[in-house]
This record gives sequence, structure tokens and C-alpha cells, in this order.
Amino acid sequence: MKPDKLPPGQHEISHLLKWNLEHPGITPQNPKINLKTWTLTVNGEVQNSLKLTWQDLLKLPAIQSASDFHCVEGWSVRNCKWYGVKSTSFTQTVKPSENAKHVFFKCRDGYTTSLTLEELLQDDVLLAYKLDDKPLEEPLGGPLRLVVPQKYAYKSAMWLEQITFTKMKELGFWEKRGYSDTADVWRNDRFAK
Repeated sequence: MKPDKLPPGQHEISHLLKWNLEHPGITPQNPKINLKTWTLTVNGEVQNSLKLTWQDLLKLPAIQSASDFHCVEGWSVRNCKWYGVKSTSFTQTVKPSENAKHVFFKCRDGYTTSLTLEELLQDDVLLAYKLDDKPLEEPLGGPLRLVVPQKYAYKSAMWLEQITFTKMKELGFWEKRGYSDTADVWRNDRFAK
């Protein structure tokens, strides 16, 4: 992480833009997510497939982590204080098989993205359900979003409901539409080459 400067092509703004209020884009098909019925499914190339309720998720070990957040549109928010389950802790629970090389994420609104297993296991990647000591609001991806600080925000899937460990890479929504699959903010890697 390079905390003294922003990645190339980025400028700082004061707060994360609320997707369906301040930022144009995809909104969930059902904007009111009921935490009593919400589940997170984890499946694919794992030893322990899971279907976690909200209460199950809250029982997993959680941490607070501060990181910068970078949108591919060129804005960044410094020092976001996220709280949630570290990806490394989570993968220890599900135990990916030897065949698992990639991870595919599906969201409530149909949005998808993917990472390599190696990218998911970076120390700063979280399944976040709080931001700045408050429950993560739905317009910011709540109740649960992936946070991948070293990637552009389209890799930080909002309204997360399914995580599938796979042998083969599957491109997500924006990656199929010309955005970079690596999404490396420090290399200004915004679009597929």
C-alpha cells in the first residue's frame, strides 16, 4: 500500500458515493434486503460448502481495517474504516480444494465479478458489513460487500450473496464489457488491452 499518494489518474473526494442516490448505476432488484432471510452461499471447489445466515456471519471472527477506496471513474476516498471478516479467515473455514484457483462473486442485483484465489487471500481483503463504525448502508453495498483495496471498486462487489470457488476464471459483469480483469489501481489498469 502507498498511503502517501493516490494511484495515477485518481483525485480525492470526501466520502463514498451512495450508488442509487449520488452515483448512477445498477441498483438491486429488491432494494430492501431483509436480514432475517438474507443468506450468503459459499460453494464450488471447497471442502465445506456453507449457507450462512446474517447471524452466522456475525459469529465469524471480524476485524477493523482502514484502506483507501478507488473508483475506476477517477475518484478515491482515503482511509475508509471497514469492519468485517478477513478473506483469509473466511477461506480457512471453507477450505478451498487444490483445484480452486479463482473465486466468482454473485450479488443480489445480478452483478458478478471474480478474483484469483491469490488476490482474494491478500491481507487487506474483507467481507465488510460496517463502514466508519456504522452498519454498511444498502446504497454503499450493504448488508455485505467485498472490499479489495488494491483493485478498482468494480472488484469490490456490493450486495454480496454468493461466493463460488472455481477451477477456471469466469469474467464478471464489467470485465465482459471491456474493463480490465486485473483492475490494478497502481498500474492504472482500467480497461482490457
